[in-house]
Amino acid sequence: MKKVLYIKANIKPEGQSRTFRVSDNFIEEYRKLNPEDEIITLDLYKEGIDFLRPEDLAVVFGPKTEESKKHPILKYAYQMAEADKVVVAAPMWNLGSPAILKAYFDYVSVTGITFKYTAEGPVGMCNADKALIVSGRGGDYSSEMASQFEMGEKYIRAILSFFGIKDIKSVSAESLDVIGIDVDKVVSDSIEEAKEIAKDF
Repeated sequence: MKKVLYIKANIKPEGQSRTFRVSDNFIEEYRKLNPEDEIITLDLYKEGIDFLRPEDLAVVFGPKTEESKKHPILKYAYQMAEADKVVVAAPMWNLGSPAILKAYFDYVSVTGITFKYTAEGPVGMCNADKALIVSGRGGDYSSEMASQFEMGEKYIRAILSFFGIKDIKSVSAESLDVIGIDVDKVVSDSIEEAKEIAKDF
């Protein structure tokens, strides 16, 4: 049995996120294909993820014990480290991702849990070997010229790789706010793409 960590980062009410329409369909398809696997859904806004405070630093950088796994911040790092697969669903906001997602990665980027330093440099410690990034974007950032402005998926891909995850795929629903675009078709096509990935995820 595999453990799938499904991270959701969008403040929109249920049913209004086009990103979640794609990612939820992926999860549904994955569940059909892998009924024995455990899927842990982590909605960051419902979790109350916050920015790190000065008083949190001693815990994040301090020694880790068995009790650390119960700490309200460190528990997320252990959860990430123990997952076998990771799905991140986050729309593009202002060329990047919602700030709460970066705050979450500040929670889980903990030396000795998700990565460690060695004589050769940092090494990822996460169990996961696969990850999927799902995002909805108002414009089209797939062209070579426009892609330089896309900072959301790039960061997510980089940090997951830093944690040691090597097989990282992505599905991006592009041009969702462009006038004249058939948004339902774009989302539908992205859902089908995600379902195809689910077959081998």
